[in-house]
Amino acid sequence: MRQFQQVKELISGKLEKELPARLTYHNLHHTLDVLQAAERIAVEESIPENEKELLLTAALFHDTGFLKKRDGHEAESCNIAQYYLSLHGYTPVEIEQVCGMIMATRIPQSPMDKLGEILCDADLDYLGRDDFFMLSARLFTELKNEAIVKDEEEWNREQAEFMGAHQYFTASQVKLRQPVKERYIELIKSKITNQIFNENQ
Repeated sequence: MRQFQQVKELISGKLEKELPARLTYHNLHHTLDVLQAAERIAVEESIPENEKELLLTAALFHDTGFLKKRDGHEAESCNIAQYYLSLHGYTPVEIEQVCGMIMATRIPQSPMDKLGEILCDADLDYLGRDDFFMLSARLFTELKNEAIVKDEEEWNREQAEFMGAHQYFTASQVKLRQPVKERYIELIKSKITNQIFNENQ
């Protein structure tokens, strides 16, 4: 029998203790946030309880790869999931499903089924939420810490491009988050000093 609660406590503790402090966005807060969003979307999309638990398991593990590395962290997350889930009553087929959902969150997102779509939407739920700018600032700090972006101008350009290309997959998220996300894209574009960028979008 699957031991989801035990796994949740174990992985939450591991993320809290072992993730480096420079990860100001990809931390336990983000994982719990995605878990909560996945649960809400699953209810809105009428996902059966048995499948919902597998979805929440994938949400829990989707960024555990950051414990080891940033690039290719999704595949690392799968390795970690395979190890712990096999010890906590998950079948090989269920573990494969969980890994399929985790791999779907790679950018650009590529879900192969409904559960994958929900996890992808939960992972980027914040793009259309009230706390977007706060979480975006945390991600900017993290990327600056790792020398991935150099300044706010570059960050705003990347965000505008990323958010413009992004799409929500589930009907409930398109309705709830898309209009707000569109508004944020315009706000970000208005901060970009090079007007050529704005005219080309």
